[in-house]
Amino acid sequence: MQVKLLEIRDSGTFIPVLAVKVEAADEAERYLLESAGYVLSPDRGEPYILLAPIDPGAGACAGKINYDPDEWYPSRTLQVAHEHIIRHWDELETGAVVDVEYLLGKRAEPKKPQRLGRSR
Repeated sequence: MQVKLLEIRDSGTFIPVLAVKVEAADEAERYLLESAGYVLSPDRGEPYILLAPIDPGAGACAGKINYDPDEWYPSRTLQVAHEHIIRHWDELETGAVVDVEYLLGKRAEPKKPQRLGRSR
């Protein structure tokens, strides 16, 4: 398993998330994952990325974890961010900002990490 902490941003939104790329390190993990329905064949295409908001104040999304971006509906923010994380997993470093407004073409530049000061 690979784990990254990411910052999802949108208009007036800051959501710290835990993202986990589901991979089997050995046969025991492969068996358990496949028993739970995770098909780990190389020709599957996209990796399974589990996404979970880690802020207990994240409203209706708090405490949820999904591997399917469509399961975040009606949260456009988490749905768009999750799709991006799946497609760009290898390019994202832990601590990276996934700016939904930027991804949707509503901003010319992505927001900076909130830890570096408020982005406008």
